[in-house]
Amino acid sequence: MDNWNEIRTAAYVARLGTISAASTALGVHRATVTRHVDALEALLGARLFQRHARGFTPTELGQELLRIADATDIQFGELHRIARGTADDVSGTVTVTSLDVLVPFVLPMLARVQAEHPALTVDLVSSDRVLKLEYGEAALAFRIGCKPDHPDNVVIKAGTIEIGLYAAPAYAEVFGLPESADDYAAHRFVGPDDETPRTPYFEWLKEAVPLDAMTFRSNNVASSFEVVKAGLGIGFLPKQVAKVTGCQVICDPVSDWHEDVWAVTHVDLHRSSKVQALLSGIRQKT
Repeated sequence: MDNWNEIRTAAYVARLGTISAASTALGVHRATVTRHVDALEALLGARLFQRHARGFTPTELGQELLRIADATDIQFGELHRIARGTADDVSGTVTVTSLDVLVPFVLPMLARVQAEHPALTVDLVSSDRVLKLEYGEAALAFRIGCKPDHPDNVVIKAGTIEIGLYAAPAYAEVFGLPESADDYAAHRFVGPDDETPRTPYFEWLKEAVPLDAMTFRSNNVASSFEVVKAGLGIGFLPKQVAKVTGCQVICDPVSDWHEDVWAVTHVDLHRSSKVQALLSGIRQKT
């Protein structure tokens, strides 16, 4: 740790993208930031950044440095709290990432955590892009489907989302409801386009419903849920969402429609107080 100042400075550059932004955040002169970066690259014998007109983009080595620096900074914070006798004090900011479709599932858990730890600020990044835990882009990620198997991650089951085929009241009022699968061809359905993830329930829909009955398509699962709730067609919804919105079930659900949800943390941050506080909220639910 003889070069911690240089490592910390380079991590700020990697995170913020420019020398000036890192200088402002650290409260030091731009020349100091440049000197730290140059010294660290000389020590490592490799480039941490690609320089360009818009700023600095971390190389693979630079991304790895950011991950290590963020993990070390959190661990120093843990050590400081323990030294002050406040190891149970959870405060500061923690970044959580989730697919858009999981946000309604995640929010109650985050609400419980913040009720217990009011000094904790949560940055929720809702995105279809999978953020890289190993590069410190988030402390906790919610994933859906098959259990993630990255060897550097700790994976905990956060629950199961029950999926069913539903029609909103607005749809039923205009078009009625199919009495059986034989009536599906006469109705309007919400389906996936070619870019939508191939979920088991969408695969079932392709086999059970004629193509010309798919009158609304979406490239996003969360968007398709909104279309169904708006009454534009029959389609899939989580059971808890359908119940709240008064949607009517069309057929008995198939077991493999249901989706497991996983909470994923990187092994370097798993034991931090913030991550453990988040995981305690999951355990209360499950």
